[in-house]
Amino acid sequence: MDPAVGDFDTGDVLIEDDLVVAVGPDLSERASGHDVLDATGCIVVPGFVDTHRHMWEGILRGSVPRATLDGYFDRVLFGLGPRLSPAHVGLSEALSAHAALDAGITTVQDTSDANDDPARTDAIVAALQRSGLRAVFAYGLPRPFVERRGAAFPDDVRRVRHELLADDAALVTMALATTHGGADDERHNAALAAELDVRTAHHVRPAILPSRMQAIGALRPNTTFVHGNGLSSDELHLVADTGGSLSIAPFIEIAMELGQPMVLEALAVPGLNTCLSVDVEVTGPTDMFTQMRLAYLAARSAGHDLDARTVLAMATSNGADALGLERVTGSLTPGKQADLVVLRADLPSVRPVHDPYGTVVLQMDRASVDAVVVAGVVHKRGGRMVEDRSADYEEAERVLHGLRDAPPG
Repeated sequence: MDPAVGDFDTGDVLIEDDLVVAVGPDLSERASGHDVLDATGCIVVPGFVDTHRHMWEGILRGSVPRATLDGYFDRVLFGLGPRLSPAHVGLSEALSAHAALDAGITTVQDTSDANDDPARTDAIVAALQRSGLRAVFAYGLPRPFVERRGAAFPDDVRRVRHELLADDAALVTMALATTHGGADDERHNAALAAELDVRTAHHVRPAILPSRMQAIGALRPNTTFVHGNGLSSDELHLVADTGGSLSIAPFIEIAMELGQPMVLEALAVPGLNTCLSVDVEVTGPTDMFTQMRLAYLAARSAGHDLDARTVLAMATSNGADALGLERVTGSLTPGKQADLVVLRADLPSVRPVHDPYGTVVLQMDRASVDAVVVAGVVHKRGGRMVEDRSADYEEAERVLHGLRDAPPG
């Protein structure tokens, strides 16, 4: 995914410590003494980048398969969500990170609308830091909190930035997931993002417009705008003009009846960075193959001749750009962090390979993920996760059964 490096029919990627140091057709002489991941019959790509996922819901995975947006709000944000303890949300984060890595997603922006209690926040951040996933923790507020107290962030955000996530070169960094609210609250949040020197993410749709944020003085540059279904061309141009990106979650947008994914509209705007995301695991799958396929179909069904390389860029390099990580990840470039995925191209459902881009986007799924590396650390090898989290999954089953059996309240 780096034109300056190029593609190789047969090639090697040399990793030293946490960095890619070389990519080429034959680096075997330089591999002496290195651990070798045999990728014969495979395609090696950068790790997928998920630019918007509510990871605190991992423990509730699949719990509302037929939800509309209103049903999701009622069942999850106002129903089950407030009943999760700090330990529960920490477990959720661990499970969501594990599922992401298993599917070849090496970077996630955790759009964490669950921070109404410092104990919850601490559990979330600690779980991310233990996971080995590259993550942007986008501190956000729960919907019930916003309805009671408004959308302005509490002072605890400063503690999180200065004490927990001060290192912008760490595997886990910080952003703010700002929420639609009163003008004073939104200006407060924008000023706080500037003070803390962090990026922002914001859900938008025709009732929540980037132009309104600009008019009230709350529009931050380089914001990751989420969904955007139904936004006008003028609104999308404003996003592009301010260095923002559009994070499309095709599966959830279709499943929850948010509207047609804005792939075609976004691609028509010069300079608009279009990327992909999983969104909520309570209703949808946790892999990027599903999102790539649906993005491709959304554009093709609207008459746009979208090519597979563009779609793979949405899932890799575009996502890294959107999160401000373009110098860190998103392509197999010497000097960048060693975040990569080895995909099996020798499976009956995949071979023969005529076009590797088309193969990754249209023929593969999570069963093809053979190995996953983040910052030089191998998390999956030979199709199996290195870390055994079976005890966490057993605990998640107990928690979920308890939530089902307990009376509402």
